[in-house]
Amino acid sequence: MKADGDQRAGLLDQRAGLLYGIGAYGMWGLVPLYWPLLEPAGAMEILAHRMVWSLAFVAIGLLVLRRRRWIPELIRQPRKLGLIAVAAVTISLNWGFYIWAVNTGHVVEASLGYFINPLVTIAMGVLLLKERLRPAQWTAVFIALAAVLVLAIGYGQPPWISLVLAFSFATYGLVKKKINIGGLESLAAETAVLFLPALGYLVWLGASGSATFGSEGTGQMALLAATGVVTALPLICFGAAAIRVPLSTLGLLQYLAPVFQFVLGITYFHEAMPPERWAGFSLVWLALVILTWDALRNARRTRSEALRLTAEAAEAAATTTASGSGSGLAQAEAPLPVTEPAPSRPREPDPR
Repeated sequence: MKADGDQRAGLLDQRAGLLYGIGAYGMWGLVPLYWPLLEPAGAMEILAHRMVWSLAFVAIGLLVLRRRRWIPELIRQPRKLGLIAVAAVTISLNWGFYIWAVNTGHVVEASLGYFINPLVTIAMGVLLLKERLRPAQWTAVFIALAAVLVLAIGYGQPPWISLVLAFSFATYGLVKKKINIGGLESLAAETAVLFLPALGYLVWLGASGSATFGSEGTGQMALLAATGVVTALPLICFGAAAIRVPLSTLGLLQYLAPVFQFVLGITYFHEAMPPERWAGFSLVWLALVILTWDALRNARRTRSEALRLTAEAAEAAATTTASGSGSGLAQAEAPLPVTEPAPSRPREPDPR
């Protein structure tokens, strides 16, 4: 009964993790609907507000959760502080380009950046970390390169927005892997690095009369302030999902965000999709199908190998135990050796 209860609790926990994951990637996929609501604010002003309000929101969350011990530990590690500064710059570049792309009618091209991000991450692993790829991964990378070439011909130039978004986010992921701190803590540290420059920029905008915060009504003020929630809430859901569902499931869920963005770009923002773009996107999707199939097959093979090794170890342990028990039983049942009593020594005469 206890085992059944534990299994049921595990299934419920995994189902909750799946919902958290869908919520996280769903929010990231639907965020293109939010940025146009902040106009007439420009991309730089929106980015600055996002930095300031994200830090405020995350700081409150960390205070409520009483998670402050990581701050002095981080301060004592200069190398990690440097990596956080690099992460802050790369994610601000990613955020800024993404906001600008959405508000200038490039939602489809932005979605392409997140479609090819896993492929760029693999390529960076080969170039920077000297990782070895399986044949299917090489195939996916070459198909992705062909897709970029097709799209470059279609656009008349390389898809710069997609490439900037993909490479900046892949670099961010690479740096984050080396930082290795919690999601909320990392976001707090990264936004803290750029808090003063962002706040200074907003003050300068206000002093020059160019700021939209406060001049477009309370509704727009509230929307700009809510950029902190829009940034942190998906991250919280992602963190809750990451500890409940397998990594392979998260790997599949990550495609929800660019799929939503792509669909929004065509159906809601009515962006053009000429045949050459369809051809380029189709090649990217083919590369992702190959990559996903290879990842799932490798995960299944690794799991089977782990189960086989576990079973062999258990069988070997059982055999050893049985052998030891049999030996002990044989020793217990063996007749004890009969020994002759030692001859008694004659008593010496009493000296008295």
